[in-house]
Amino acid sequence: MTIPGLIESHGHFTSLGSSKMVLDLTKARSWDEIVAMAAQAAAAAKPGDWILGRGWHQDKWDRVPEPNVNGLPVHDALSKATPDNPVLLTHASGHSSLANAKAMELSGITAETSDPAGGQIVRDARGRAIGAFLETAQGLVRYRAAHDGSPEEARARLRKQIELASRECLAHGVTTFHDAGASFATIDLYKAMAEEGALPVRLYVMLSADSEALAARGLDYRMIGAVDNHLTVRAVKRLIDGALGAHGAWLLEPYADLPASTGLNTEALDEMRATAEFAVANGFQLATHAIGDRGNRETLDLYEAAFRAHPDKTGLRWRVEHAQHLDPADIPRFAALGVIPAMQAIHCTSDAPWVLKRLGPERAAAGAYVWRKLMEAGSVIPNGTDVPVEPIAPMSCFFAAVTRRLADGTAFFPDQRMTREEALRSYTINGAFAGFEEGLKGSLAPGKLADVTVLSRDILTCPEDDIPSTEVLYTIVGGRVLYKKTP
Repeated sequence: MTIPGLIESHGHFTSLGSSKMVLDLTKARSWDEIVAMAAQAAAAAKPGDWILGRGWHQDKWDRVPEPNVNGLPVHDALSKATPDNPVLLTHASGHSSLANAKAMELSGITAETSDPAGGQIVRDARGRAIGAFLETAQGLVRYRAAHDGSPEEARARLRKQIELASRECLAHGVTTFHDAGASFATIDLYKAMAEEGALPVRLYVMLSADSEALAARGLDYRMIGAVDNHLTVRAVKRLIDGALGAHGAWLLEPYADLPASTGLNTEALDEMRATAEFAVANGFQLATHAIGDRGNRETLDLYEAAFRAHPDKTGLRWRVEHAQHLDPADIPRFAALGVIPAMQAIHCTSDAPWVLKRLGPERAAAGAYVWRKLMEAGSVIPNGTDVPVEPIAPMSCFFAAVTRRLADGTAFFPDQRMTREEALRSYTINGAFAGFEEGLKGSLAPGKLADVTVLSRDILTCPEDDIPSTEVLYTIVGGRVLYKKTP
């Protein structure tokens, strides 16, 4: 089956690459298993080397760790197994991390360290940091890990991440990737590699910076279709809340399984408003990470105020990234405001086993992953995987979109399923629309870029259960075969 080149409408490009360079914790089924993996890595490393990993999820473990705080493990076993190496293990969502004693020591984290705005250092009953860091608090440890080594070593590591991410995209039929948050330095390297011919995947990049940095440098980075349409930077990415799995999504009502919390507002609303002003004044699309119903409402309110203040600015196509849990009253507002809900179907089936715990059945039924309700209200939904939160596997995501089927065979509110044609559009023309590129890509038509994906079967007509095993046979970018499946 020949289809338009697939568009990953929300992922993290360099994080995809880096996930191939650290411990893969996605299949770990217990805290003990993770401790053993870290210990093995430390035994093979030099003392002082950072041990990094990503992909754990406490709600996917087969048992609750002991001791724990709100289901999160205390660092003692990890610290005992890795006394000479700092360890930092990132949650599958990227919205929380676990650190050992050495990492906290090197980062200067003590009992007196206060929580940063929009984040939390998880503590036990005695006030001791257990090694778990939520949302912005991760930066207290991450800064040391991310900047370990010389500038030359950091650039070489980043280049390797880009090369690995490109390879993964092509192997999965992805020809365009919407990179949901890149720094100025990362964009500099993207451009350099594109000019060298070393960036095979087309990137639509969301600039990640605060309003002050955007005012100083942002406009210098705006570019559309640079280097033969391989690099576009015309969006800004901000985060108004965290993730549902980490109890960081900002909710209107408390969590069903953590009644003391309504989640976290990770960026001050005044800062978000300043970013919106920069975006509307300088021709940038604003893309805001919002998962909880409060986070989504505040974002829509902020967007509506910006649009009302600038009635001459139309067709802005501002986005909400994820839009996972919505209050029913806000569902029609997306289409009414022209706001794009950029959603990831695979999150629905991956998260479903614990969504009911977080929200309770009534709230989940009303507003969790409500694709059908949004589409019926007139919204255009682009699809993706949020890789490396989930694997960059479009066929698995397509299957989730059309079945909402969980591993145990049950379906999560199946009335919200997409048809197969809707799901295919969400991975092609809708993604192109979300990046203002529907005139260039998203369909196979004369005059458009020759970006093509060839599949091993017709996913519009094949038996439903055959969809996940459908293979990518060829990935073609600009008329050139850049991936061919070997027999």
